[in-house]
Amino acid sequence: MSKSNIFYKRLSKAVAQSGKSMNSVERELGYSRNVLSNYKNETEPSATRLIELSQYFNLSPSYLIGKEDENILVNPNLYFKSLKDEQKLEILKLSQDWIYIEITNFLKHRV
Repeated sequence: MSKSNIFYKRLSKAVAQSGKSMNSVERELGYSRNVLSNYKNETEPSATRLIELSQYFNLSPSYLIGKEDENILVNPNLYFKSLKDEQKLEILKLSQDWIYIEITNFLKHRV
């Protein structure tokens, strides 16, 4: 698979996960209609457009163009939203345990 096909595949996935259409993303970013769909035809984004899209979707530019296999989310809030409810609960429990330990240690050293 060519790099531009990887880019289009990952762009399409990001658009789908956002719950928006390609056209709505284009409108929000001020792009011409169907400019994102044109990447399906082996064209590659400019550096500026690549950065804009990576910031819009909070993805690494390297991931979008196929240089990295892992989806690196830049925004921790988006990462948290991508977790399953069970995973969110586990983070909550770990956070509560950590807070309890920190408060206990703080109070011990304060006296």
